[in-house]
Amino acid sequence: MKKIIFLSIVFAVTALCSYNANASGYIANDNLIDEMFTTATETVNISFTDLSLAGNSTTSLAAGEKDAVVAIVLDFFLGGLGVHRFYLGTEVMTGVGYILTCGGIFGIVPLVDFIVLIINMDDISEYVNNPKFFMWN
Repeated sequence: MKKIIFLSIVFAVTALCSYNANASGYIANDNLIDEMFTTATETVNISFTDLSLAGNSTTSLAAGEKDAVVAIVLDFFLGGLGVHRFYLGTEVMTGVGYILTCGGIFGIVPLVDFIVLIINMDDISEYVNNPKFFMWN
């Protein structure tokens, strides 16, 4: 009985709060739209690797490099799923191994990955595209 009352209250509130949007007051001017398309300028997409980090132009990343801070943050929040390893470019089966072993042997492997990434924060190139389950071996 409580479920029926709850559902009827939810239905009533939804019916009272919803309204029928009337779009008949809007008029599209096709000539103005065509003019906007002809006078529009093309924009250039800038990727993250083209930008400098923290306003310092000497810390920009090269095209194939990975940022250690991003890998550390991903490991901290999503380490049990192996997301940091996907970011670093590992094989898909490594991520599956993280999930099947309950977050990398119950969270031990992501914890060691986290420590290793913090210690080697200056140069993580040996961990990029590393196919091993234990990336520090």
